[in-house]
Amino acid sequence: MLTIEALLGEGVELNFTLPCGPAKIHAMVRQKNAFRYGFEFVDSDSAQEVVRRTCRELAFNNP
Repeated sequence: MLTIEALLGEGVELNFTLPCGPAKIHAMVRQKNAFRYGFEFVDSDSAQEVVRRTCRELAFNNP
């Protein structure tokens, strides 16, 4: 959910904090419903690494 408006097809930089630390991912806006958006990660290698690292961290801390 975003508090700003983004256009379909627009490139955006997503910055957020995960349990393992801050994350910055480049994405394309692919879906929009009011202030809910769907994104396609553009830099898939770094996005996959962020997701992988977060899943490992959460699995380790929540046996």
